[in-house]
Amino acid sequence: MATTHRDLTTGSIYHHLITLSIPAAMGMIFNTLYNLTDFWFAGMLSDKALAGVSIAGSVFFLVISLGAGMQNGTTAIIANEVGKGKVKDAKYWLDQSAGLGVVVSIMSMIIGLLISESLIRFLGAEPDVAPIAQRYINIVFIGNFAFVISAVAAGALMALGDTKSNRNALMIGFFANFALNPLLTFTLGLGVAGLALSTVLIKLFTGLYLLHVLKKNLGSWCRPGFDFGYWMDLLRQVVPASLNMLTIILGGFVTVSFVGRFGSEHIAGYAIGLRLEQVLLLPALGLFSAVMALVGQNHGAQLHDRVQATYKSALLIGLAMAIVSIPVMVLFSPIMISFFSTNANIIGTGSTYLRIDAIAFYGYVVLFIGVGSLQAIKQPLFPMFLGIARQLVVPALINYYLIVVLGLPMVTLFITIICVVVVSAVICHWYTWRQLSYRPAAADTPET
Repeated sequence: MATTHRDLTTGSIYHHLITLSIPAAMGMIFNTLYNLTDFWFAGMLSDKALAGVSIAGSVFFLVISLGAGMQNGTTAIIANEVGKGKVKDAKYWLDQSAGLGVVVSIMSMIIGLLISESLIRFLGAEPDVAPIAQRYINIVFIGNFAFVISAVAAGALMALGDTKSNRNALMIGFFANFALNPLLTFTLGLGVAGLALSTVLIKLFTGLYLLHVLKKNLGSWCRPGFDFGYWMDLLRQVVPASLNMLTIILGGFVTVSFVGRFGSEHIAGYAIGLRLEQVLLLPALGLFSAVMALVGQNHGAQLHDRVQATYKSALLIGLAMAIVSIPVMVLFSPIMISFFSTNANIIGTGSTYLRIDAIAFYGYVVLFIGVGSLQAIKQPLFPMFLGIARQLVVPALINYYLIVVLGLPMVTLFITIICVVVVSAVICHWYTWRQLSYRPAAADTPET
């Protein structure tokens, strides 16, 4: 059976970017709604159940960061092989990525089960809430294999130029979750465990569906491989990408800890504003996925001018996204926040955050495009180090001095965020363009 894939080394770059990014963004929207469904049903159980699932959700991000690393690493490796015209080798890389995913998921399951209780206590769960949170997260750790394999399959399909299959899987999963959650949680009486089991089962079937699509594209089923030489190449992409995602999560904890000094209502306002901003950024995240596939294939084919043109085209598309989203954040933020709360402090904090952070919106887009491009040319270390500095080190040091030492108002936090994002975006753009312009032939050369 002949292998099939979408050739991104020819044709309109704008067409490829748009047709790849739209399904990817739609999939992320359904994934976001999927996660909110668990919170909704948990709230129907009890306030304690909602608190437990919310705390477990913070630990759940560890599994998500692992899956994101596996997905991005798989995309980078396979897209380069496809660009070189070695689609059969891409199948071998998929097997190795799956094998690595099996081992990593087993290790993370063991570690997760051992430390889950300590993590939940660290996050401040009360004695009557902690068992609920642990019940949920332990099931997720046991089933994290499904998340990792699903991510590997989605990454491989993205490298082949297919973002629609994952969109379809996430969309179906969202509706399936609406059916399984009440069945397992209420009808079968599993409670919070039913919510977690539903998530694992749907992710398992998602992974199987995506592997079936890959079988049709590549001609045979994925068979987990255990070639340690290939694994080392994969880990060079996976580990930095996972750590980059992890720094985003930890950075959120740092910001919340500073906002919390001004009261829980302000935490709620900031959290709502942040979620709304993330929704507005979903098209840019879809663009990130498209850039990885397009730059990866063209880099593998050594079409260096086309790689640079892809980066510039993505920046222009991202600018159009910002022109649409920024006025929404500035003009309609109070209305959007009021859908979630009528509390004046919550609305005020959320609106203030959105209006100030609107200044940095395009900076986020530039960072997504830059990080996607660098990971696609197999240079993930710089995004990782930039992420550590941008998300953790710099904000923690600056905000500690401004908020704790000097006692400045909460709005200082938001101003710090936009300053760090804008400076980081400028640095990321400079470095990315330098790599795309001056080292185009170093496809497999380690970063310096």
